[in-house]
Amino acid sequence: MTDPIADMLTRIRNAIAANHTRVDIPGSKLKMEVARILKEEGYINNYTTKGEGIKYVIRIFLRYDTKGTSSITHLSRVSRPGRRVYVGATDIPKVLGGYGVNIVSTSRGLMSGKNARKENIGGEILAVVY
Repeated sequence: MTDPIADMLTRIRNAIAANHTRVDIPGSKLKMEVARILKEEGYINNYTTKGEGIKYVIRIFLRYDTKGTSSITHLSRVSRPGRRVYVGATDIPKVLGGYGVNIVSTSRGLMSGKNARKENIGGEILAVVY
């Protein structure tokens, strides 16, 4: 697999389209950090790990409102293996005027675009969520 982050985002999109309450994703440290940011920003309910050692799974519990609509309406990959997107701290775009979230890979780890702008750190924009 050449792009595991795109695979993770696609699995989440497919689970939302099928109205699943949870989705299992093959684990890695980077995917765990993406799940942490999604939880901090309120797009998912929770995430846990199943298994141990090298072969473990991240179980993500999706968030829906009382009408059954997901809190995630759009989830897309920005920087791909074929076209990397790097931005400076002042050039990090606001998603939907501040209602959405950028996931940025910085020298201090993964963080939301808001936090990266606040700490004056640029990096690679991995994904956009709203």
